[in-house]
Amino acid sequence: MKYMLLIHQGDAPTPYTPDEWARLSEEEQQAVYADYRAVSETPGVTPGQQLQPAETATTVRVHDGKTLTTDGPFPATKEALGGYLFFEADDLDAAIELASRIPAARLGGAVEVRPIEEH
Repeated sequence: MKYMLLIHQGDAPTPYTPDEWARLSEEEQQAVYADYRAVSETPGVTPGQQLQPAETATTVRVHDGKTLTTDGPFPATKEALGGYLFFEADDLDAAIELASRIPAARLGGAVEVRPIEEH
C-alpha cells in the first residue's frame, strides 16, 4: 500500500527558524540532517519536498465565482504542513515506524500517515 507522510513542523526547529535551530547543538543539528537523509534513502520512499515557512503561503478560496486570496496558511501556523514524502510499504505499521524516525515527530511536530487511494 502507498502512504503519504505529511510532516507538520509544529515547534520542531528547522534551519528556516534560526532562533530555534540555534538552540540545538551542532551535533543535534547534524543528527537531524542525518535522520532526514536516512528516511529519504529508505527503500520504498519517494522523497517529497520541504516546504518554505507557512508565512509564505497564499490561501485561495472561491466564493460566488470570485477568487479570494489570503496571505498565510489556512490552519494555525503551528499546525502548518512543513513537507511530505511518499512511502510504499507492506502495511500501516511499517509506515508508522518510518514516521516515527522523522525528526519533526520527536522535536515538537507530528507526522500524519495517510493511505493513498489507488484507482
